[in-house]
Amino acid sequence: MKSAVFVEPGKMEVREFSKPVIEKPTDAIIHVVRACVCGSDLWWYRGISKREAGSTTGHEAIGIVEEVGSEVTNVKPGDFVIAPFTHGCGYCAACKAGFDGNCLNRESGANGGYQGEYLRFTNANWALVKVPGKPSDYSEDQLKSLLTLSDVMATGYHAAYNAEIKPGYTVAVIGDGAVGLCGVIGAKLLGAKRIIALSHHEDRAKLATEFGATDIISERGDDAVKKLMELTDGVGADAVLECVGATSAIEQAGQLAIPGAIISRVGIPEVEPKSNNLFWKNVGLRGGLASVTTHDRDHGLLDAVLNGEINPGKVFTKSFSLDDVQAAYEAMDKREAIKSMLVIE
Repeated sequence: MKSAVFVEPGKMEVREFSKPVIEKPTDAIIHVVRACVCGSDLWWYRGISKREAGSTTGHEAIGIVEEVGSEVTNVKPGDFVIAPFTHGCGYCAACKAGFDGNCLNRESGANGGYQGEYLRFTNANWALVKVPGKPSDYSEDQLKSLLTLSDVMATGYHAAYNAEIKPGYTVAVIGDGAVGLCGVIGAKLLGAKRIIALSHHEDRAKLATEFGATDIISERGDDAVKKLMELTDGVGADAVLECVGATSAIEQAGQLAIPGAIISRVGIPEVEPKSNNLFWKNVGLRGGLASVTTHDRDHGLLDAVLNGEINPGKVFTKSFSLDDVQAAYEAMDKREAIKSMLVIE
């Protein structure tokens, strides 16, 4: 089978591998039909973080169940599924608390290899999210939105959920990548009255507005803080979604937040920020890996996509074949695509 691999910073290849097999009774083998490139993949693609040369890549996919282990009863061969990157077991303390991104029984190394024709998926019985019908029942736009439920839409919603957004809130969203844009959708779903997106790119700002942003701030740094204060009559935001991961973004979030607000961070951090400044405003800082299966099933994201209430698949602005994985990464690295989709048949 074909699968994408990391060669060195700035270089991806497609290589042949043996098709994965069931190794544990809790496994499933997934025939991938759509995968994608994540903004977090750019950290090692750009050489900012380390990744082993020759390792398979990707952590977002939808596909067809081909085979299941003996303990997998919730899905069967032929089922159309969303394959979350979180692999929650469903019965540990973290999963029961609604934080399957922190599953205590998640297997090390089970997250790689989604950018390929087949995937061995661990903790398949609970973690996989079944989609009605089969891929051919859906339009390409619908498939794109279903694909976002494997990570980016669930992550954007996770940012909003952890910020404890309530109806009528004013929410600031830092980051206009796919996660930030999905954070706008999440804030709207939770009833935010005003959603202020910080965006420096016209195409992304336009999509943020389409997703529900009421205001766009194009200024940077201190000027962005000043602009938000002008928009809120000097009050600030009731909640702030930090969808970048940069230390500067956390610091900026603290300036935007009203006393008592929660900053929810889902951007993978480059370094751990200092949070002492938040103490003086009683501002909370929380967040982390998304609870993908929980948000998709229990919090209604799958239903919202199926009934057309949300269309997060619009973050995929370019599509590529698996053989063109290098071009898919380059498009995101050069900001020619908000998010690149890989079509795998």
